[in-house]
Amino acid sequence: MQNRDYQDFIRAMAAAGNQPEAACEALYKLTRDLVGVKLFTITVNDPVNEVARRIYSNMPDAYPVSGTKPADKTDWSRQVIDEKRTFVANTIDDIAAVFPDHELIKSLGCESVINVPVVVEGEVLATVNCLHEAGFYTPERVAASEALKLPGAICVMLNDRNGGV
Repeated sequence: MQNRDYQDFIRAMAAAGNQPEAACEALYKLTRDLVGVKLFTITVNDPVNEVARRIYSNMPDAYPVSGTKPADKTDWSRQVIDEKRTFVANTIDDIAAVFPDHELIKSLGCESVINVPVVVEGEVLATVNCLHEAGFYTPERVAASEALKLPGAICVMLNDRNGGV
C-alpha cells in the first residue's frame, strides 16, 4: 500500500469530457495502489427503485455498467446502508452469506470484499466495492479504504451531473 496521492485523480476529475468514466477509472487506479483490488465496481444506491446500479466496473464483461442488484433488506444493507459502516468479508463463505453472485465472484479469483459506503448529507449515495483473493483485506487495508470515500462521492456526483449511466 502506498501513501495517498490524489494528483492523478484530481487531474482526471478536472478534465473536460469523458466523465464520469475518467474519474471512475482514476479512482480504480487509486484503489489499486492504495488498498489493492482485483474486481472494482462503484454502485449507486437507488432506494426508490430498491436497487443498486453499477456506474463503473473494471471487469465489464462479468459486471457490466448499468447492471443492477436488488437492494434487499439484509444484514449487509443494515450495516452498510443503514449504519453507514464498511462491510468486510475475507472468505467466500462469508461472501456467499450476503451475495447471491458469489459463484461468479469466486470464478474471478476473488474471495474477499470490502464495500465502502459513500455518504453525503447523511445518506449513502453509493458504495465503492473492492474484491480480491481470500484474506486480503487486513485491518490496515480496510483503514486505508476510508480514503476512497471523497473521490467516490465525486464520481457519483459527476455521474449524476452527466445524466447517469
